[in-house]
Amino acid sequence: MALPRVLIIDEMHPSIFPMLENIGLEADYRPDIKPAEVREALQGFEGLVVRSKMRITAETLELAQSLNYVARAGAGVDNIDVQALQERGIALVSANEGNRQAVGEFALGALLALMRNMNRSDRQVREKVWLREENRGEEISGKTVGIIGFGNMGQSFARVLAGFNCRLLAYDRYAPDKVKEPVLHVPLETIQAEADIVSLHIPYLPENLHLANDAFFSGFQKPVWFVNTSRGDVVDQAALVKHLRAGTLKGAALDVLENEKLQTLTAQQQENFSYLATSDQVILTPHIAGWTHESYLKINEVLVAKIAQLRQVP
Repeated sequence: MALPRVLIIDEMHPSIFPMLENIGLEADYRPDIKPAEVREALQGFEGLVVRSKMRITAETLELAQSLNYVARAGAGVDNIDVQALQERGIALVSANEGNRQAVGEFALGALLALMRNMNRSDRQVREKVWLREENRGEEISGKTVGIIGFGNMGQSFARVLAGFNCRLLAYDRYAPDKVKEPVLHVPLETIQAEADIVSLHIPYLPENLHLANDAFFSGFQKPVWFVNTSRGDVVDQAALVKHLRAGTLKGAALDVLENEKLQTLTAQQQENFSYLATSDQVILTPHIAGWTHESYLKINEVLVAKIAQLRQVP
């Protein structure tokens, strides 16, 4: 008897295949499939595994009469039309837990590099320029860190900061009960009044579009270090550049941008990007906060465990 099948349309760690087989599923691995082909291909499949190849919309699901679940191999489901799935009774699972340690460690590393001028001084030494006083940095110890969003990623960042002798504040409008001591749950206005460092760990939702806008940055009572490892759309990049220029922001570590297809920037986006790309007070990375060899495997483990739970497999 043939096993129920799961269509995988993105590159995955090879451990996914024996894991799925162990819970009674057969994987059809098609990482090279074109987005336009997925609609037809989904016919007859029980499940779909996707990373970030494409948007999963109502149109994508039109012919998927057997589909019971969509599994997002990673954190964030902004490329999936959740309402379309709900209307069809299709479950949605994601693997946020799989890369939370990676994101927490990365956010800390980016913050350290920013505050200690590591990128700039590395470049200077390679050019045989030896400047010590000009690269004197700041310590995290003694600072107040504001964490906006306290799900898996925000909690991970708080854990890796635990040994730095800093004060931790968190704001989470959806689940304030997740915030536990020694982290203190506070209103956003308190973070703006007291924080020296601010890190975003929120999902992209329509209500979070440009949450970090001109008014947001203007609300800080002192210059802050800013880290974003969440989604580019939650930051108004023009406002970010404005406040970097003005000194409201001491510096920014950005793992995500509002338009990550860098060959398609609008004129305004290009102007903002040019400033970010040439500023010594900015660190840019290509959306790799959760991208480690360990998380590549952990995501599979989390995802398959959730699929097994859906299918009620012991």
